[in-house]
Amino acid sequence: MSTWDEFTAGAPRIAEIFTRRHAATGNLCMLATLRSDGFPRISPIEPRVFEGRLVVAGMPGTTKFHDLARDPRFCLHTATVDTQVSEGDAKLFGRVRDEQDPALHERFAEALYAESGFDLRGREFRPFYVADLTGASSVEIVDGAMEVTVWRSGEPERVVRKT
Repeated sequence: MSTWDEFTAGAPRIAEIFTRRHAATGNLCMLATLRSDGFPRISPIEPRVFEGRLVVAGMPGTTKFHDLARDPRFCLHTATVDTQVSEGDAKLFGRVRDEQDPALHERFAEALYAESGFDLRGREFRPFYVADLTGASSVEIVDGAMEVTVWRSGEPERVVRKT
């Protein structure tokens, strides 16, 4: 498993596409989790990269966080409405862990407030999910062909060109 910083070093092409698409949609992504009956659930979420970590934070008590508490596996997909994928898209795979560090939570809340004006300062974060990435992929159209870039933790990116 890899931290955000390890991912960006090992998969720069996918990281660039994810970062660009994440910013273009106002930080909106789609989070896939597993429901208690084993079926997938897809939920909107606004993950943040903070201090070298991909933080999957949101409103406590939601079903997506109940899902992650039971089974930490996830897929995070950049939000897109472009069927031609002209700006590319990316998916990240991994597991979350609940990082209970009050000082980290305080710094995160301060940064979130400075960035967005959304004030969570002084609140307790339970859970505070940080992603450990196991894999990722991206899709781009390059010179009229689809290029799929695939990465697994500990391996280099590889590109599959589909014409």
